Amino acid sequence: MRFFTFAKDSGCRVTEHESNFIMSRIMQTNHATQIGCMYLDKNDIVGYHQAVVPQLLLVISGQGLVRGERGEYVEVRSGDAVFWEQNEWHETKTDNGLTAIVIEGTDLDPAKCMPAK
Repeated sequence: MRFFTFAKDSGCRVTEHESNFIMSRIMQTNHATQIGCMYLDKNDIVGYHQAVVPQLLLVISGQGLVRGERGEYVEVRSGDAVFWEQNEWHETKTDNGLTAIVIEGTDLDPAKCMPAK
């Protein structure tokens, strides 16, 4: 399990074309990639299972706990990104709710775009 950040302060200001905003890069892929949004309500859980392909969890709102194969829970919150390799056991749960984008694909490498946390 590796941790990254896509928080505003890890992004770069974009000013081309009279723009003015911060962009935090997340992922670049060359193969088919699935992207979804997970909504975990109070006390919901994504049970302990193996990742079928590499998976990246991007916490958009709320907070929760994740664990990998070591079994220890780590708190995550908005702006945190958690990466699991293929076949890595993992779980996500929340006491009060959590919304996250999930990116799954064979050639994911978040270290190319996001700084480690």
